[in-house]
Amino acid sequence: MSKIAKTDHPVHELVARRWSPYGYSARPVAEPDLRSLFEAARWAPSSYNEQPWRYILASRDDPAQFERLLECLVPANREWARTAPVLALGVFKRSFSHDGSPNAVAMHDLGLAAGNLCLEATARGLYVHQMAGILPERARELFGIPDDFQPITGIAIGYAADLDTLPEKLRRRDTTPRRRKPLGELVFGPRWGETSEVVG
Repeated sequence: MSKIAKTDHPVHELVARRWSPYGYSARPVAEPDLRSLFEAARWAPSSYNEQPWRYILASRDDPAQFERLLECLVPANREWARTAPVLALGVFKRSFSHDGSPNAVAMHDLGLAAGNLCLEATARGLYVHQMAGILPERARELFGIPDDFQPITGIAIGYAADLDTLPEKLRRRDTTPRRRKPLGELVFGPRWGETSEVVG
């Protein structure tokens, strides 16, 4: 079953092809590919060019590090994410480096970096599944994350599993058609809630 998005308007093929599987193959991710994913993240835009994103990375090549990172996920995510060959935590710096003031858009900027990472992964035949379900204080404890940095997301990276190898619950999730709200519910014009004429 194809997971390519059925868009209402033309978009770049990488946007249409990107999706987040729950089932991962045991196939390892080559280090040059991983470096390119995080290089793509590095070049995301950010307020004042602060680049507030940081990542903690673990692969199956280092089982102890992988298990430590797995411990930072909530149990429901741990259950399926343990099959991914690579895991990461997305972290953002709460304050600006130039004056120490709060960076109100740091999480937004981490999201921009994540978007770049996802598209670079898609271009390389890889898949990324981001998770809100993490244990931030456990991550802080296990990895020594400073107070000014906030762990916020878990990330699984790898190749999608053959659907026939997945348990029924994961197979159902990975074969469900992708859906999005219509643009009219997302892009407003003269007043909040009124669809912009551009998309209406």
